[in-house]
Amino acid sequence: MARNPHGRIWVIGKYALLQVPGAIVVGALLGVGVSWWDLDPRVAAGIFALWLLKDALLFPVLRIAYETDGGRGGPGNLIGARGIAIQVLAPEGYVRVGAERWRARVLRGRESVPAGAAVRVQAVEGLTLVVERDAGETS
Repeated sequence: MARNPHGRIWVIGKYALLQVPGAIVVGALLGVGVSWWDLDPRVAAGIFALWLLKDALLFPVLRIAYETDGGRGGPGNLIGARGIAIQVLAPEGYVRVGAERWRARVLRGRESVPAGAAVRVQAVEGLTLVVERDAGETS
């Protein structure tokens, strides 16, 4: 799936804007340190540069939290995903999709799914996955 380059710019911009208050506070504290406590301005500038570098280095780790679609996560992105029934789905129970445990319901008109059986997500209703047994898969 192609990534929207404009969406990435928006995420970077949102991250940068949310870092501004912290940078202002650090800058103000360093300014106070320079004027009141004789902090060397070069040291203050270095500390400020390290603060900004910290924000830049953390962006790749925090990027997913700033994406509007939730990044790679979220229930809407699970349609078509495979999982395993943790317990019997008759018609509701829990499944594991990837590393997450989800409440699930068997698709209407389908038989119950035994624990350990492979399932495929067909729809999402709120935070409940609607699944059916994945016929081509075994547990």
